[in-house]
Amino acid sequence: MIEILYWFAFFLCTGIITFCGSRLSKYGDIIAEKTGLSATWIGIILMATVTSLPELITGISSVTYAEAPDIAVGDILGSCIFNMLILSLIDIQYRPAPITSMAHHGHILSAGLCLLLLTVVSLGLFLGERIYPFGWIGPYTLIFIFLYLVGMKLIYVYEKKRLSKYIKERAIKYEDIYTKKAVFKYVLNATFVIVAAILLPEIGKGIAEITGLGQTFVGNILIAFTTSLPEVVVTFSAVKIGAIELAIGNLFGSNLFNIFVLGIDDIFYFKGPLLSYVNKSHIVSALSAMAMISIAIIGITYRAERKKLFLAWDSLGLILVYLINVMLLYSLY
Repeated sequence: MIEILYWFAFFLCTGIITFCGSRLSKYGDIIAEKTGLSATWIGIILMATVTSLPELITGISSVTYAEAPDIAVGDILGSCIFNMLILSLIDIQYRPAPITSMAHHGHILSAGLCLLLLTVVSLGLFLGERIYPFGWIGPYTLIFIFLYLVGMKLIYVYEKKRLSKYIKERAIKYEDIYTKKAVFKYVLNATFVIVAAILLPEIGKGIAEITGLGQTFVGNILIAFTTSLPEVVVTFSAVKIGAIELAIGNLFGSNLFNIFVLGIDDIFYFKGPLLSYVNKSHIVSALSAMAMISIAIIGITYRAERKKLFLAWDSLGLILVYLINVMLLYSLY
């Protein structure tokens, strides 16, 4: 009976996140148009922040109330991997050309920042208890916060150069919708997503105990999938309405915000540096995320003109790395 309740709660949260997340891309695109900001900037900041709020709430709840640090770290790294898997999935949906060939080179900036942050994460996991903390937090947390803020500034400056072209292309798409209405609808749906995310840590911990798979596997796969549902729904919805830059910016921006969230989780974990209290097998996920982002960068740079199959070669590479990551994590339990 208890097992049924856990799974019911899991699917209920999934449903809420899916329904409300599906409405975020439309209102995010409207806000981008009304404010005159670029779709990439809105994707990286506004969309990515909101769609990554489940990771933020789940992480804080995991390290405080649920006392499940592996769920928190697994959720973050698993979400980074799943976000890159989403990139390959929207490539299947998008028929005209490889999805990475439609992305402007500015996305490489955010992707490079993701690689830099994940390098610091991998080093923190490798050093473990040998890290000397600042109070109770790891020194990597200060690096996460600093690099995230600097990165947002760099991306803003870069996107500002493209602002006039963006406004000219998208100025009258949502002429009949007012800014206040778009903001209200955006905040309302984001609130429901947050509430559903608050419940996930205890649900994930319970499922981990029932199935015997362990918090690391459940955090990297099950909880990461659920908290990434907003990215899935928002990204697919954005592609459907033709907002490609919004979709891709959301994915890379979510990864950036995820590592920033990892630093916030460390601050709320008072036992000591968070990465010193988790399973070292999380390194597998960190390296997998780095490999997938590297493949995406190659795809954006090379800009293949057509697909030989129903998906581009780089998308196939992303799927293969994801499957290898799942098999490696499962083999450790």
